[in-house]
Amino acid sequence: MMKTFFAKLMAVAAPLALALCLTAAPNAANPQAAPEPSPAVAPTATAAPTAPATVPAAAATKVDNPYGIGALWAQSDLVAKAVLAILAIMSMGSWYVIVTKLLEQMRMGRQAKEVDNEFWNQGSVQAGTAKLAEGSPFRFIADAGVHATRKHDGLRGKVDFADFVDLCIHRATERVNRRLSNGMSLLATVGSTAPFVGLFGTVWGIYHALTAIGIAGQASIDKVAGPVGESLIMTAIGLAVAVPAVLGYNWLLRRNITVMDDVREFSGELHSVILSGRATA
Repeated sequence: MMKTFFAKLMAVAAPLALALCLTAAPNAANPQAAPEPSPAVAPTATAAPTAPATVPAAAATKVDNPYGIGALWAQSDLVAKAVLAILAIMSMGSWYVIVTKLLEQMRMGRQAKEVDNEFWNQGSVQAGTAKLAEGSPFRFIADAGVHATRKHDGLRGKVDFADFVDLCIHRATERVNRRLSNGMSLLATVGSTAPFVGLFGTVWGIYHALTAIGIAGQASIDKVAGPVGESLIMTAIGLAVAVPAVLGYNWLLRRNITVMDDVREFSGELHSVILSGRATA
C-alpha cells in the first residue's frame, strides 16, 4: 500500500521537479552571462581618456621649433646677435657687389660693340668720341688721347710725342681698370673672413653649452641642445655667406679680364690712330 502511494507520489513529483529545473536553468545562466558585457564596458572606459590625449599631440605640432633661427635670435645674447648681424651685412654687401659688377660688365660689353659700330667709322677721333655715350670708359680713354695732343707743350713738350700720348692713354686705361675692380676686395674679404666669424659664433655657443652643463651639474640633452644647435647654425651661416662671395669673386674676376681685353685693344688702336696724324685739333 505504501509502495503504491510513494510510486504515485513520485510520478506526480517528477514532472514538477523537472519543470522547476528547467525554469531555474535560465536564471542560473543569466548571472553568469551578466559579467560578459563588462569587458565591452571596460574598453569604453579606458578609451575615453585616449581622446583628450590626442589634443596635446595636435597642439604640440603647432609649437614653434625652440632650436630654430628665430629662437636663436630671441634667446641669444648680445655677442651672438652681433655675430649674426655681421654675417648678414657681409652677405648683403657681397650680393650687392656681385649684382652691380655684373651689370657694369654687361654695360661695358654693349659699349664695346658701339665702339666697333660708331667710333671707327668717323673721320676723326673727336667726331668718333662725340658718338660714344657719356660715362663710357671708351669715351674717357678717347678724351684722354685727344687732350694729350693738346697738352703736349711746355715741359711736356720735351717728352717724345708718342711716349706722352702713350702715357696719357695708359693712365686712363688703368683708371678704368681700377674702377672696374672696385668692390672685388670686398668679395675677397667676405670669402676669407666669413667662415671665421661663423667659427667664433660656434665657439661662443659651445662655451654656453659648457656653462649650462656646469650650472646644471649634469650633461642632459635639454641643457646642451640649445647652445650646441646655436653653434652649428652659426657655422652654417658663415659658410653660406663665404661660398657665394668666393664664387662671385672668381667669376667676376674672369669676366673683368675679358672686358679689359676689349678696353686695352681700343687703347692700342687709338694710340696708333693718333700717332698716324689722323687726329684733328
